[in-house]
Amino acid sequence: MPEPSAAPRQSPQGVPYTDLQHIVNADGLHLFCRYWEPKDAPRALVFIAHGAGEHCGPYDEIAQRLKELSLLVFAHDHVGHGQSEGDRMNIKDFQVYIRDSLQHIDLMKSRHPDLPVFIVGHSMGGAISILTACERPSDFAGVVLIAPMVQMNPDSATPFKVFLAKVLNHMLPSLSLGSIESKWVSRDKTQVEAYDADELNFHGGMRVSFGMQLMGAAARIEREIPSISWPFLLLHGDTDKLCDIRGSKLMYEKAQSSDKKLKIYEGGYHALHHDLPEVAESVLKEATSWITERLPATKSPQPQGS
Repeated sequence: MPEPSAAPRQSPQGVPYTDLQHIVNADGLHLFCRYWEPKDAPRALVFIAHGAGEHCGPYDEIAQRLKELSLLVFAHDHVGHGQSEGDRMNIKDFQVYIRDSLQHIDLMKSRHPDLPVFIVGHSMGGAISILTACERPSDFAGVVLIAPMVQMNPDSATPFKVFLAKVLNHMLPSLSLGSIESKWVSRDKTQVEAYDADELNFHGGMRVSFGMQLMGAAARIEREIPSISWPFLLLHGDTDKLCDIRGSKLMYEKAQSSDKKLKIYEGGYHALHHDLPEVAESVLKEATSWITERLPATKSPQPQGS
């Protein structure tokens, strides 16, 4: 008798990956992907890296804006997030996020080899973006960072708490440190309600082992900052309680990039792209104009006889 064929792999929500756009990472895990392709020939590629506990769906608005400017935008749900496989909000090594991002970027570059590549990253996705660009500094035309995780919040990473976390990581790596407080995501109540109602977001507690990976990533970024020379735009709210603005200030001051900008939003919370409508609109305009200003000029036809 013929062997029964294996059932197709399914997303955590029970949808077969044969029905979903996806890539398979080096560990054999399926990562759900989204693509925003312009009608005209694309002028550049833009990879979006989402934050911890969320997924790439909420980036539709910024992706649509970029698509309207003839940019090809792509993203995936990080392993353990959204519609991708993997243990929820847990990672054996932060480097996996960077490796998977480079895999997706390389795939898109192989299809569009002559286009410049930009990255847009938020929160933990900002940390992923920074370390991805540091691995291949000459590969990227620019990086837009919306409230990136550069430093751990000093209130939550005091020397004693770091020591305690290291001890707990050996003894109880699955212990929960508490969940992300959604009220600090945005000043816009409708955005907070949407975040809470989104079943693709992870609403459980952050494990000690995951916190250790974030601390390791922040320490690595701090070591990398003095050698950063690629162009970047930093957007950060000065009332952000989830990713400390001091990290963005440190990066702006210490990076050797000649093309760098830091814009601070007074009173802004963490997810600036989903903050009060006027802030969200400003962030979309800043990000899209910064990228389009760095696109190579379209070649105009040469006059005859020149």
